[in-house]
Amino acid sequence: MLQSANNHGLAIEVHDLCKSFNGVPAVIDTSLSVKKGEIFGFLGPNGSGKTTTIRMLCGLLTPDSGSGKCLGFDIVKDSQSIKSRVGYMTQRFSLYEELSIRENLEFIGRLYGVPRVKQKVTEALSGLGLQDRAHQLAGTLSGGWKQRLALAAALLHQPDLLLLDEPTAGVDPQARREFWNELHDLASTGITILVSTHYMDEAERCHRLAYILLGRILIQGTSAEIVKAKKLTTWSVSGDHLMQLASELKTLGIKQVTAFGDTLHVSDKNPEALASAKAKCQKTGQNWHLIESSLEDVFISLAT
Repeated sequence: MLQSANNHGLAIEVHDLCKSFNGVPAVIDTSLSVKKGEIFGFLGPNGSGKTTTIRMLCGLLTPDSGSGKCLGFDIVKDSQSIKSRVGYMTQRFSLYEELSIRENLEFIGRLYGVPRVKQKVTEALSGLGLQDRAHQLAGTLSGGWKQRLALAAALLHQPDLLLLDEPTAGVDPQARREFWNELHDLASTGITILVSTHYMDEAERCHRLAYILLGRILIQGTSAEIVKAKKLTTWSVSGDHLMQLASELKTLGIKQVTAFGDTLHVSDKNPEALASAKAKCQKTGQNWHLIESSLEDVFISLAT
């Protein structure tokens, strides 16, 4: 679970954050700490509270209750100081599509009061491989190139913390891989990164993770710690009549039966109940193999 760390080594430390909208809770008693230079992943379905939490951390939303610090500043009293030191990348592309890449970056640089803005923009373009597209209109870019532009804009004022809200949604796999390589390069320089994602392969590239459901953090830690803590037993089943098998298992109380390609992953926290169901349902032509539960198996169990 969440590991302790010296306060001086933390970029984010918050306790019992709560936020409601029109009486409906969006975030409930959220506590977490993120170390400097760490890539911390937020996972959870839509509406689980990821975006609301991120916006409270960077001073865009005031929590109803709770306390905490971001980059050493109080998230309620010092929101302006936090904003100037944070790069925030939203779910949707939010730059000006009728401006060129360079014009967008120069505009963002002036908003942040970046000194020698033209030189800084040239350096940013080079650093993220955008120099050959500097005069291309942002609206004509593909999803992957828009993502690079948004990241360049978030980094232009040299923030200490990057908050990335589902930054790879709608981006092709190769662009996603390149983006994550860039994130690890940034983290190696000491920049802290908090990123929300729906993708399991991205979750496994984070140093630590938190899974959020209905406004509550259910579990957090490294991927290995999370898998170990859940103590989930998983069988991989291949062979004939797998959909019929899935129905039979569910009637016996085994809720987590998930198709993975041409196999089923059958998981339960009670290995005895799972063994009993397996004995009743196993048929000729089906092969059962006990496997190590994956992070995806664990997250499916949390959501069911």
